[in-house]
Amino acid sequence: MVFSSLTFLLYFFPVVLALYFVRSGIRWRNGVLLAASLFFYAWGEPTWILAMLASALINYFCALAMQGKKGAARKTWLWIGAGSALGLLFVFKYLSFFVNAFLGIFSSAVRIPVLELPIGISFYTFQILTYTVDVYRGKQKPQPSFARLLLYVSCFPQLIAGPIVRYGDISKEIASRSVSPDDFSAGMKRFLVGLGKKVLVANVCAEIMNKLPLAGAASLSLGGAWYAAAIYTLQLYFDFSGYSDMAIGLGRMFGFHYKENFDHPYWSASVREFWRRWHISLGSFFREYVYIPLGGNREGKGRTIRNTLIVWGLTGLWHGANWTFILWGLYYGALLTIDLIGGRKLTKALPGAVSRVLTLALVMVGWVIFYYPTIGQAFSHLGAMFGFGQGLMDENALGVIRTYSILPVIYFLVSLPTGEWLKTLTARMNLSPRVGEIAGALVMLALAAYSVIFIEGLSSNPFIYFQF
Repeated sequence: MVFSSLTFLLYFFPVVLALYFVRSGIRWRNGVLLAASLFFYAWGEPTWILAMLASALINYFCALAMQGKKGAARKTWLWIGAGSALGLLFVFKYLSFFVNAFLGIFSSAVRIPVLELPIGISFYTFQILTYTVDVYRGKQKPQPSFARLLLYVSCFPQLIAGPIVRYGDISKEIASRSVSPDDFSAGMKRFLVGLGKKVLVANVCAEIMNKLPLAGAASLSLGGAWYAAAIYTLQLYFDFSGYSDMAIGLGRMFGFHYKENFDHPYWSASVREFWRRWHISLGSFFREYVYIPLGGNREGKGRTIRNTLIVWGLTGLWHGANWTFILWGLYYGALLTIDLIGGRKLTKALPGAVSRVLTLALVMVGWVIFYYPTIGQAFSHLGAMFGFGQGLMDENALGVIRTYSILPVIYFLVSLPTGEWLKTLTARMNLSPRVGEIAGALVMLALAAYSVIFIEGLSSNPFIYFQF
């Protein structure tokens, strides 16, 4: 079940909402959310829900066992809890990849099968880790109620594809929360914005991508290769930020205040700024739980470069057991290393418009690596982008460009802080607040209506990040 499905919009969500608000007690509301979340996950993963339950249960007991312990004993329980969560992730996501890569070194024909990946395992594993590690560090107290801990891990708005929510950010709201009319209204608006991003933009970009000859990347022209890269750049942003908007909006309607996960990343003037704006919760996790424990930037430039490359290698691997993901992570590790040893000065010396265009071009190169299942295909596409393809423009790409006209340009403008610019403009025009409220309500109604119409005509509209 996905947020952008009629099953969710017309049945699951209204029923959960009605049950949630029929009574006001926190035990009732937590119970409704927990039952709904387990049902939501079991809808798509009736078997692998046991993996999530086992990981949460083990870490629940390990955190409780840390109470009153010090030194090695406390660390032992940390390793048991964190090791069990990471062990499950490794078995499902990486075991076959590393074993088969090892067998390939010896030219062995033997291969072990790739296991079915439980949906959302990368996200809920990291959430569990933030809880156990923060309890070990003394930043959080162990949660005495397993039901409340399980609600934190499994809460359906952010269960499948984030944002990665740290336990400390919502521990108080799990224990006590309320929903004001303003909160509910803001949450609904945010949800509808995310739904529009997914259905009206990301799905259209996916349709465009399906019409481009990307399976045979060697046949791409220079123009076609850059056009395809641009469309995927837009698809990925609107797909993932749309999901995050919906998750944040749903959470707010139930009284949770999740942190932002995107901040107009394609308006960045450097790669470093891009990663402060893109998938913020993942970047925060790796900074807090990997980069800083490794020493961060406190031990000289050499160690900082080492730590940067380790973090970005792991960031790539987190996205999937594939060499292209690892290469994509190391690509950003290399760019950030260049930024560290002198690139930052160059970026600051460039005019703002130039640095933003250059950053976006570098990001698009990264997304090409990210897109393909093999390094050879990725390099073939990149070669076409830099003049080693089939001419300046191929007929297929030209036909697609003519069909969709200026739509991608409009999408790109929407990805920028356009809304903030419009607010500033309207504020200067001294319009009545009532006019703004009416205009906003009409936009929300239009988003809802058009989204439902588009969904009805879709055979499939999965979120890209479900595969991670």
